[in-house]
Amino acid sequence: MFKLPNAVIVKTIGLLSDTHGYWDEKYATFFAECDEIWHAGDIGSLELYNRLMELRPVRAVVGNIDGYPLRSMLPTELIFSIEGVNVFMTHIGGYPGKYAPGIAAKLRNNHTKLFISGHSHILKVINDPSLGLLHINPGAAGLQGWQLKRTLLRFKIENSTISDLEIMELKLH
Repeated sequence: MFKLPNAVIVKTIGLLSDTHGYWDEKYATFFAECDEIWHAGDIGSLELYNRLMELRPVRAVVGNIDGYPLRSMLPTELIFSIEGVNVFMTHIGGYPGKYAPGIAAKLRNNHTKLFISGHSHILKVINDPSLGLLHINPGAAGLQGWQLKRTLLRFKIENSTISDLEIMELKLH
Protein backbone atom coordinates (compact mmCIF):
# COMPACT_ATOMS: atom_id res chain seq x y z
CA MET A 1 0.00 0.00 0.00
CA PHE A 2 1.27 3.44 -0.94
CA LYS A 3 1.20 5.95 1.91
CA LEU A 4 1.10 9.67 1.23
CA PRO A 5 3.41 11.81 3.35
CA ASN A 6 1.79 14.02 5.95
CA ALA A 7 0.79 17.27 4.37
CA VAL A 8 2.42 20.36 5.80
CA ILE A 9 -0.12 23.12 6.17
CA VAL A 10 0.99 26.71 6.49
CA LYS A 11 -1.55 29.28 7.65
CA THR A 12 -0.93 32.96 7.05
CA ILE A 13 -2.68 35.11 9.63
CA GLY A 14 -3.51 38.80 9.41
CA LEU A 15 -3.85 40.51 12.80
CA LEU A 16 -5.23 43.88 13.80
CA SER A 17 -6.93 45.59 16.71
CA ASP A 18 -8.54 48.83 17.77
CA THR A 19 -9.95 49.88 14.41
CA HIS A 20 -12.74 51.81 16.18
CA GLY A 21 -14.88 51.53 13.05
CA TYR A 22 -12.24 53.01 10.73
CA TRP A 23 -11.74 51.23 7.39
CA ASP A 24 -8.54 51.64 5.37
CA GLU A 25 -8.17 50.04 1.92
CA LYS A 26 -4.64 49.08 2.96
CA TYR A 27 -6.20 46.41 5.20
CA ALA A 28 -7.41 44.60 2.07
CA THR A 29 -4.02 44.88 0.38
CA PHE A 30 -1.97 43.73 3.37
CA PHE A 31 -4.32 40.83 4.19
CA ALA A 32 -4.80 39.69 0.56
CA GLU A 33 -2.51 36.66 0.96
CA CYS A 34 -3.82 35.69 4.41
CA ASP A 35 -5.87 32.59 5.16
CA GLU A 36 -7.59 34.22 8.14
CA ILE A 37 -7.88 37.64 9.76
CA TRP A 38 -7.88 37.96 13.54
CA HIS A 39 -9.22 41.10 15.24
CA ALA A 40 -8.32 41.66 18.91
CA GLY A 41 -11.26 43.89 19.78
CA ASP A 42 -12.56 47.44 19.58
CA ILE A 43 -13.83 46.67 16.10
CA GLY A 44 -16.14 49.65 16.31
CA SER A 45 -18.85 48.74 13.83
CA LEU A 46 -20.65 45.84 12.23
CA GLU A 47 -19.86 47.37 8.83
CA LEU A 48 -16.11 47.11 9.45
CA TYR A 49 -16.44 43.53 10.69
CA ASN A 50 -18.44 42.61 7.57
CA ARG A 51 -15.85 44.21 5.27
CA LEU A 52 -13.14 42.09 6.90
CA MET A 53 -15.35 39.01 6.47
CA GLU A 54 -15.60 39.79 2.75
CA LEU A 55 -11.80 39.49 2.54
CA ARG A 56 -11.18 36.33 4.57
CA PRO A 57 -12.65 34.32 7.45
CA VAL A 58 -12.41 36.37 10.66
CA ARG A 59 -11.82 35.33 14.25
CA ALA A 60 -12.57 38.23 16.57
CA VAL A 61 -13.29 39.25 20.13
CA VAL A 62 -15.23 42.28 21.31
CA GLY A 63 -13.51 45.17 23.02
CA ASN A 64 -14.62 47.70 25.58
CA ILE A 65 -16.04 50.12 22.97
CA ASP A 66 -17.98 47.49 21.03
CA GLY A 67 -21.73 47.53 21.49
CA TYR A 68 -24.71 45.79 19.96
CA PRO A 69 -24.78 43.88 17.60
CA LEU A 70 -21.07 42.93 17.85
CA ARG A 71 -21.36 42.18 21.56
CA SER A 72 -24.19 39.72 20.85
CA MET A 73 -22.23 38.01 18.05
CA LEU A 74 -18.68 37.75 19.36
CA PRO A 75 -17.06 36.52 22.58
CA THR A 76 -14.85 38.48 24.96
CA GLU A 77 -12.35 35.60 24.94
CA LEU A 78 -11.54 33.21 22.14
CA ILE A 79 -9.62 29.98 22.74
CA PHE A 80 -8.71 27.74 19.81
CA SER A 81 -5.96 25.64 18.27
CA ILE A 82 -4.52 26.15 14.80
CA GLU A 83 -1.75 24.06 13.23
CA GLY A 84 -0.65 22.82 16.65
CA VAL A 85 -0.63 26.24 18.35
CA ASN A 86 -3.04 26.90 21.23
CA VAL A 87 -4.26 30.49 20.95
CA PHE A 88 -5.94 32.69 23.56
CA MET A 89 -7.30 36.03 22.34
CA THR A 90 -8.97 38.76 24.36
CA HIS A 91 -9.09 42.54 24.13
CA ILE A 92 -7.87 43.57 27.58
CA GLY A 93 -5.26 41.07 28.70
CA GLY A 94 -2.11 42.95 29.55
CA TYR A 95 1.26 41.49 28.64
CA PRO A 96 4.05 39.41 30.20
CA GLY A 97 4.91 40.81 33.60
CA LYS A 98 1.68 42.84 33.71
CA TYR A 99 -1.19 40.51 32.83
CA ALA A 100 -4.73 41.62 33.62
CA PRO A 101 -6.24 39.89 36.67
CA GLY A 102 -6.93 36.20 36.03
CA ILE A 103 -5.30 36.10 32.59
CA ALA A 104 -2.08 34.28 33.59
CA ALA A 105 -4.12 31.43 35.11
CA LYS A 106 -6.25 31.13 31.95
CA LEU A 107 -3.13 31.09 29.77
CA ARG A 108 -1.58 28.38 31.92
CA ASN A 109 -4.77 26.29 32.12
CA ASN A 110 -5.24 26.39 28.34
CA HIS A 111 -1.59 25.56 27.57
CA THR A 112 -1.50 28.74 25.49
CA LYS A 113 1.40 29.17 23.07
CA LEU A 114 0.16 32.39 21.44
CA PHE A 115 -1.55 35.10 23.49
CA ILE A 116 -3.18 37.94 21.54
CA SER A 117 -4.60 41.07 23.12
CA GLY A 118 -5.30 44.64 22.05
CA HIS A 119 -6.51 47.71 23.97
CA SER A 120 -3.19 49.48 24.64
CA HIS A 121 -2.82 50.84 21.06
CA ILE A 122 0.87 49.94 21.41
CA LEU A 123 2.45 47.27 19.21
CA LYS A 124 4.18 44.64 21.36
CA VAL A 125 5.69 41.26 20.55
CA ILE A 126 7.06 39.66 23.72
CA ASN A 127 8.18 36.14 24.63
CA ASP A 128 7.05 34.97 28.06
CA PRO A 129 9.44 32.19 29.08
CA SER A 130 7.65 31.71 32.41
CA LEU A 131 4.47 30.57 30.59
CA GLY A 132 6.20 29.34 27.44
CA LEU A 133 4.23 31.59 25.09
CA LEU A 134 4.49 34.43 22.64
CA HIS A 135 2.41 37.54 23.31
CA ILE A 136 1.35 39.79 20.43
CA ASN A 137 -0.52 43.06 20.72
CA PRO A 138 -0.97 44.40 17.18
CA GLY A 139 -1.31 48.01 18.31
CA ALA A 140 -4.08 50.10 16.77
CA ALA A 141 -5.19 50.14 13.13
CA GLY A 142 -7.77 52.91 13.55
CA LEU A 143 -7.51 56.64 14.01
CA GLN A 144 -8.83 57.06 17.58
CA GLY A 145 -6.36 56.93 20.42
CA TRP A 146 -2.92 58.14 21.40
CA GLN A 147 -0.84 55.99 19.03
CA LEU A 148 1.67 57.72 16.77
CA LYS A 149 1.41 55.04 14.09
CA ARG A 150 -1.29 52.65 13.00
CA THR A 151 -0.12 49.04 12.66
CA LEU A 152 -1.14 45.76 11.04
CA LEU A 153 0.60 42.41 11.46
CA ARG A 154 0.93 39.29 9.38
CA PHE A 155 2.60 36.01 10.35
CA LYS A 156 2.70 32.31 9.54
CA ILE A 157 1.87 29.26 11.61
CA GLU A 158 3.28 25.95 10.46
CA ASN A 159 3.75 22.71 12.36
CA SER A 160 3.39 24.36 15.80
CA THR A 161 5.76 27.18 14.85
CA ILE A 162 5.02 30.90 14.51
CA SER A 163 7.27 32.63 11.98
CA ASP A 164 7.71 35.36 9.38
CA LEU A 165 6.17 38.18 11.41
CA GLU A 166 5.65 41.27 9.26
CA ILE A 167 4.50 44.69 10.41
CA MET A 168 2.86 47.34 8.26
CA GLU A 169 2.96 50.88 9.64
CA LEU A 170 0.25 53.25 8.47
CA LYS A 171 0.31 57.00 8.96
CA LEU A 172 -2.30 58.80 10.98
CA HIS A 173 -4.26 61.26 8.88
